Amino acid sequence: MTFELEKEIEAVASVAAENAVEVDRDAAFPAKTIEAAKKHGLLGLVSAKAMGGQGLGLAEAALVVERLARECGSSAMVLCMHYCATAVIEALGAESVRREIAKGDHLTTLAFSEAGSRSQFWASMSSAKVDGDRVRLTARKSWATSAHHAKSYVWSSKPTEGSELSTIWLVPRDTAGLRLDQRFDGLGLRGNDSAPIVAEDASIPLANRLGADGGGFGIMMGTVLPWFNVLTASMSAGAMDTAVARAAKHVSGTRFEHAGSTIADLPTVRAFLARMRIRTDQTRALNADTLAAIAGGRADATLRVLESKAAAGEAAIEVTDLAMRVCGGAAYSKAVGVERIFRDARAALVMAPTTDALYDFIGKAVCGLPLF
Repeated sequence: MTFELEKEIEAVASVAAENAVEVDRDAAFPAKTIEAAKKHGLLGLVSAKAMGGQGLGLAEAALVVERLARECGSSAMVLCMHYCATAVIEALGAESVRREIAKGDHLTTLAFSEAGSRSQFWASMSSAKVDGDRVRLTARKSWATSAHHAKSYVWSSKPTEGSELSTIWLVPRDTAGLRLDQRFDGLGLRGNDSAPIVAEDASIPLANRLGADGGGFGIMMGTVLPWFNVLTASMSAGAMDTAVARAAKHVSGTRFEHAGSTIADLPTVRAFLARMRIRTDQTRALNADTLAAIAGGRADATLRVLESKAAAGEAAIEVTDLAMRVCGGAAYSKAVGVERIFRDARAALVMAPTTDALYDFIGKAVCGLPLF
């Protein structure tokens, strides 16, 4: 990472930190952080230089997401989904949209999850029917991050022809026939603006197709899955790092006045903190090796991609559980700053592909069985 990029990331992270409590408390979209990301070039981070972007890749996106996750999980989630969708648009989208994203004028996101297939996002239940030079979409998307704020959705449907699993489209948020039914009010990542999207005969240009008809599964597995798994693993690592730091600060500064000692003087507490630090560092090491495997085209790259999200999600739950434990009753207040991290960290477990689904895929890979 260059010094200039580090400065830009830190500038955006400082805005995220200033607004994190309000974002969580009010379930408010982190608009100020996203505006700062635009100002400092982070929305165009992975857009090609020829389009006006920074021309960087997954490794740099992971740095951004991990750093923001230390301050505000919702901000990290919004950027995670933006980068995943941008990776698809960069490979297959129109130049006009690519230039908008590169300038920071276009926030995008994924719209894969559906009520009918739930966490098995690769099997779309949505329909797409060709009508001249347009296509009409009908769907019930269960959740899309940044649903009310993204300018476009990278959207999955059944193919218009054939029996393949899916086709991918770029769907503008203001498309007639789209309806957003509710606002997100969840346990964690409360400002990420997830919402269901209903499409009722929503018409978009046929030219908005991203890739071949029926080519969606290949795009999901070849592009989206590596980006999403690595970036969510980076989110988990960032959350864990903050949990360790805040727990250590609390136990080091909280005294047993009658005994003249601190909570950190207890060997059991120090052992818990050691476990937290080890699990955090193990996660970051696996994340780094996953990026190296992808960049080097290693034979184990797919396995590492599958492992990264599963391992990081489990580790984040363990570390934030321990943070609550060592901080005791004080952890249940907002003042210590670990209960928000505790809540945010749970999301990785259930975001598709879920940890349980990833265990099945990893087990198949270990046994030499086909994943699908």
